Amino acid sequence: MLNKRAIIKIVPFWFKNAINNRPFEKIKGLWRLQPWWAKRILYFIVSLFLIFIILDLIFPLSLNINYSPIVQDNKGITLHSFLTRDHKWRLPLEGEEATPLLCASFIEKEDHWFKFHPGINPLAIIRAINQNIRYQKRKSGASTITMQVARMIEPKARTYSNKFIELFRALQLEWHLSKKQILQLYLNLVPYGGNIEGVKSASIFYFDQEVEALSPAQIATLVVIPNNPQHLRLGIDNLKIIKERNIWLKEFAAARIISSSQLVDALNEPLEAKRHLAPNKVPHLSVELRKRYPAKTILKTYIDQNIQDQIENISFDFIKGVKHLGVSNAAVVVIRNSDRSIVGYSGSVDFNDLYAQGQVDGIQAIRSPGSTLKPFLYAMAIDKGIVTPKTILSDVPVDYAGYRPENYDEKFHGMVSMENALALSLNVPAVTLLSEVGIKEFATTLGYAGFNWISKNQHNMGLSLILGGCGVNLEELTSLYSAFPNHGIYKRAKMIREVQKDTAQSTVFSDGAAFMISDILTKLKRPDLPQHVENSMHLPRIAWKTGTSYGRRDAWAIGYNANYTIGVWMGNFEGKGVPELNGADFATPLLFRLFNAIDYSNGKEWLTVPKTVDFRLVCSMSGQIPNNSCNDRVMDYFIPGVSSSKTCEHLKVVFTDVAEKMSYCRYCMPSNGAVKNEYPNLPPEIISFYNQEHIPYKKIPEHNPLCIKVGKNNGPLITSPSANTTYLMHDSRQQLLLSCNVENGVSTIYWYINNKMIGKVRPNEKLFFTPPLGEIKISCSDDKERNSNIYIHVNKE
Repeated sequence: MLNKRAIIKIVPFWFKNAINNRPFEKIKGLWRLQPWWAKRILYFIVSLFLIFIILDLIFPLSLNINYSPIVQDNKGITLHSFLTRDHKWRLPLEGEEATPLLCASFIEKEDHWFKFHPGINPLAIIRAINQNIRYQKRKSGASTITMQVARMIEPKARTYSNKFIELFRALQLEWHLSKKQILQLYLNLVPYGGNIEGVKSASIFYFDQEVEALSPAQIATLVVIPNNPQHLRLGIDNLKIIKERNIWLKEFAAARIISSSQLVDALNEPLEAKRHLAPNKVPHLSVELRKRYPAKTILKTYIDQNIQDQIENISFDFIKGVKHLGVSNAAVVVIRNSDRSIVGYSGSVDFNDLYAQGQVDGIQAIRSPGSTLKPFLYAMAIDKGIVTPKTILSDVPVDYAGYRPENYDEKFHGMVSMENALALSLNVPAVTLLSEVGIKEFATTLGYAGFNWISKNQHNMGLSLILGGCGVNLEELTSLYSAFPNHGIYKRAKMIREVQKDTAQSTVFSDGAAFMISDILTKLKRPDLPQHVENSMHLPRIAWKTGTSYGRRDAWAIGYNANYTIGVWMGNFEGKGVPELNGADFATPLLFRLFNAIDYSNGKEWLTVPKTVDFRLVCSMSGQIPNNSCNDRVMDYFIPGVSSSKTCEHLKVVFTDVAEKMSYCRYCMPSNGAVKNEYPNLPPEIISFYNQEHIPYKKIPEHNPLCIKVGKNNGPLITSPSANTTYLMHDSRQQLLLSCNVENGVSTIYWYINNKMIGKVRPNEKLFFTPPLGEIKISCSDDKERNSNIYIHVNKE
């Protein structure tokens, strides 16, 4: 189509000078032979065209039509709709939804010459004027489909002046739009009474089905109503409508729009139309999409209605069974792993339950994640070469500047492998590992993976981050878990089908780390397995992790297999804690039911070892490469070139007397009578834990008291009080605890306050003291003359 400004310049010049150009010699001759009235008519037509072009520029056509936003499922079926700003149900009909039968029927009835006229049908106008004069009243109209669209776009009173405006707008529509676009506008704006406009709205509200599924009889019904929507009301005036419908069905058959057999069926088809409620499925997702995409009218989602119905029904029934325990709500999101699309979305079990605050979207609500972040930390530690599944970690009381994490069961397990620490969801090993990986790096990685709250607050994060000391939502958490079955590659879950490029992706951990974590999370010997299900034949073959927030306010269970990742949250939206609430006994059974319903036929074996992962024998006591003293060896996964290749040192050689009552170093070893023995090379914190819990272990004998050369390394590690900490004392009689960790072989500890000794105790013995106000120096020495110092500050409250 030519630019209108160019046309304005070109047309007059061409008309004035064309007859003077040599290629138009014959035309010039013909022009001179034309009668004066023909020339006048041509001048008149060209002048009208130029005037139209100018007016089109001065009064441009506005097509800013406010449609009802709609949410569609993966098959294009309308799930949810919203009112327009002017409170109309004006659902948009897309081009491919307008079937040939629908288009042909409307054209046959409303504007037989629609495909041929320029927006105005002069013959129809002459006919209408003639009939109106003959009958002295408005007997018939001359409005084309294009003119009706112009009137519906700019509704005005029916006057002669407004009729001329309508004619002008009709010409504009034909100038700017194709016939197909004009017909689509008509189908979207045609009235059906009340606040319902458009064929799609009428189809859904009166027939409860999509336009493509309409029968010839239903199409004929929708064709006859717009001319008189006030007197042909579906559900009320059905007998009148049937009579009018049948007249036009015969007309359509005569015009060969429908076949004779279709006519017979259509004439016999009953009219079962009534006003239905507006589509209101997936309300939480629909509201969220309106927030994210306010400019979009048609929101095409990946929602699978079969999966959606299952998660809504199963969640509703499950909550009904636990409501008596004080748990009122659940949220579920289902992600298809192949393309990271959200195929199921249930923000609460009942959107209309005001008592349980059902309109809150539990998928978007920021909650404490409990232990659900631990798999990501262990995956990062694997990629850093810090751990492998068999690496031994310490699960004993620790103190990080006053922060003393405890396990869920308030017990400690001493030395545990990494895989058991994750499977048992132990807190202390996770906190220790986070301090080694780095809080900032872990929080930054989570921020890159779409955790918005953590990204905004990462500079204020502490070690409690790994135990739920942060805010996440179910969508973020489930999206990141979907990276495990996708070889460690993260992509944000998609809500709508976009034509443009896919969402960005990033590798958050290696495929080797993803496999090792998944292998651990598929094991059944773990405390978060629901009671009495380990022998069930219907136990899904999935990897899963649970979490329970502080105060038992949130129960989480995130699971995945090759096909789907499902996230489940349970709790109360008002934040009320429930003593019985936990991820294992509440969220996990629901997760299992969902997997059995959605993907029960999935094959049992879906985990395969990637090429980047290999096997090796390691010492079971340390998880490191065994030496000649390591007799108990186990198979372990590792990543060549990444995993640590450190040799095991779980035993150390010590020279003692024959009775093993005294130990020697190379400076005090006698010339004869000394023998070589092996003792456990335990970390100080493990020794302290064993002593406190009275767990037997092979202790190194007391060192030779006559030795004058004792190494100054591995001195006592003061664990209480915390170094560089200010303590507020509300009572002058209040005391502080003194405790430390020492290595194997230490039998006596000496404590000093401001360089004055206040007591001598055994390594596992506790000592209390009353601190003075101000800065205090605390010193601890062992019987090998090794010393440690810390400073604290004491103020009066």
